[in-house]
Amino acid sequence: MVRDGYYYGLAALVLAILLGWFYLPLAVIPLLLGAFFLWFFRDPERSITTMPGAIVSPADGLVTHVGDIFVEGRPQTRISIFLNVFNVHVNRSPIGGVITNVEYRKGKFHNAMGEASAEANEQNIVAVEGGGHTVVFKQIAGLLARRIVFNHRVGDSVERGQRIGLIKFGSRCDVIFDTSVAVKVKVGEKVSGGSSVLAVAPVTIPKVEQSATRSGESA
Repeated sequence: MVRDGYYYGLAALVLAILLGWFYLPLAVIPLLLGAFFLWFFRDPERSITTMPGAIVSPADGLVTHVGDIFVEGRPQTRISIFLNVFNVHVNRSPIGGVITNVEYRKGKFHNAMGEASAEANEQNIVAVEGGGHTVVFKQIAGLLARRIVFNHRVGDSVERGQRIGLIKFGSRCDVIFDTSVAVKVKVGEKVSGGSSVLAVAPVTIPKVEQSATRSGESA
């Protein structure tokens, strides 16, 4: 369980005790709310694929968009994932590599299902470089989400599927990558953070390995 769940659960328990002191039936409401918080902040273990070039989902949810967009004049593929209040809200890194950029943007709190939320809503934008590719993912706030948590900074190394933060309550995650990457999901699919493969990028063989291979072939 995410640590925040204990904080929210404890606050609800204290409120239940105070209300129960005056009138016992009133304690039921905060107790139910506390149980919901403990459930909401669950953090299940996931089986992470070892498939070369795999880009995994950063979150649990529903795929609401798969298509091309333009980023600074360059065509890129974007996959959008909507998280409702019943989904696990722990976020995971889509690839293994080094974090090259982190940008937090203040914004609005529109419905995360809407197209406008991709740019207008409050969000945290993270770029990870690994395996010869750069993948950008966005933690986007929604109508209920009022806090985005990200636990890393530029220069940190992360593993594919590693926990990197969370968005509290309903929200959205976007994953953006080069159009040469093969998409493996479609709109309407349900995905799980860390374990669902969204796309597979071409695997780049380092030049050192290529040279060693050629030398072996020549011998």
